[in-house]
Amino acid sequence: MTIQAIAASSGVQPGTTAPKPAQTMDSSMFMSLLVTQLKNQDPSAPMDTNQMMSQTVQLSMMEKMTELTTDAKESFSLQMRSAAAQIIGHNVSYALADGTKGSGVASSVSFAAGTPTVAVGGVNVPLDSISGMTATSSPAA
Repeated sequence: MTIQAIAASSGVQPGTTAPKPAQTMDSSMFMSLLVTQLKNQDPSAPMDTNQMMSQTVQLSMMEKMTELTTDAKESFSLQMRSAAAQIIGHNVSYALADGTKGSGVASSVSFAAGTPTVAVGGVNVPLDSISGMTATSSPAA
């Protein structure tokens, strides 16, 4: 008699790795867990109201922290854009990630990428690569 091995069907091809599950917790996940907990509780020993209030407070705190994080990111983005726009017309010096160094007058700013890029003498320089800035000298009248 021949016995064949039974393999667990995971839907993952041999030699590949399974995708990692998302590790995010949001309010809908929290509420789903709370509802499941309430559905499956023992009627003779219901959930402690203090514990339920504690979990509700934790949910509220998590939502507020998420809002604060979002607001902080938006504020930082606005500050970067404002700083990049103020560089136009000034002499700047920069050092790129590949070691290239240079300087010149900032002529324009692009906000297309996550970090604003400043055009300096035909080179697009990320704002965080600019190491110095001086005012352009105006000719004497």
